Amino acid sequence: MPEIKIAATDGSGSFSAYLAEPAKKPAGAVIMIQEIFGVNATMRALSDWVASMGFWAVSPDLFWRQEPGVSLDPDAGQEQWQRAFALMNGMDQGLAIADLKASMAAARALPGCNGKVGTMGFCLGGRLAFMMALDSDADCHISYYGVGLEGLVGNAAKITAPTMLHIAEADKFVPPAAQQAIADGLADTRLARVEIYPGVDHAFARVGGHSYDARAAAIANGRTAELLVKMLG
Repeated sequence: MPEIKIAATDGSGSFSAYLAEPAKKPAGAVIMIQEIFGVNATMRALSDWVASMGFWAVSPDLFWRQEPGVSLDPDAGQEQWQRAFALMNGMDQGLAIADLKASMAAARALPGCNGKVGTMGFCLGGRLAFMMALDSDADCHISYYGVGLEGLVGNAAKITAPTMLHIAEADKFVPPAAQQAIADGLADTRLARVEIYPGVDHAFARVGGHSYDARAAAIANGRTAELLVKMLG
């Protein structure tokens, strides 16, 4: 698979990132932020999809400090989920944000990148994308079924770029009270947009997954594409 190496800003080493290249350049770049399952087949396919829309896609390995090269299958049994949750719980999210900022710098330095960079994350990555909205200079941010956002929206005044949240109405990890807290917390934030998809569960946009919903995914992905084109060129 095509990969690049990115130096960690704390001097602790370097980590790999899956790289998908657009056919035409110059082009903007999207930092693709993994679910709890690592940079697996789903993240690589999503990165290829973003590249097919005309953007660089960079998906960094955020578990590298614990175990480099993690690639788990969420539909392959409980053992995979147990490993995924252990890795998520072992992650230092502050260091993950530093690694994402390093990934942004690497993306901007790609030959043929136009200098514009966005973030797009899923599940754990959806949380990290929102954290990047609060603490980075990216041009836009997209969060698919991010977890724990209700505890972050109190800092919404720090958002400086368009930020879109795709939320599954039936998400067991984001119950109705959390969804309401997110919507209320961002109601006065002009740059934030919350979209709630009726009747669908967590990971509704993961093609082939047990919760995949083609209609909701198509609507969400269309909104994502519009924002990327508007902000990244």
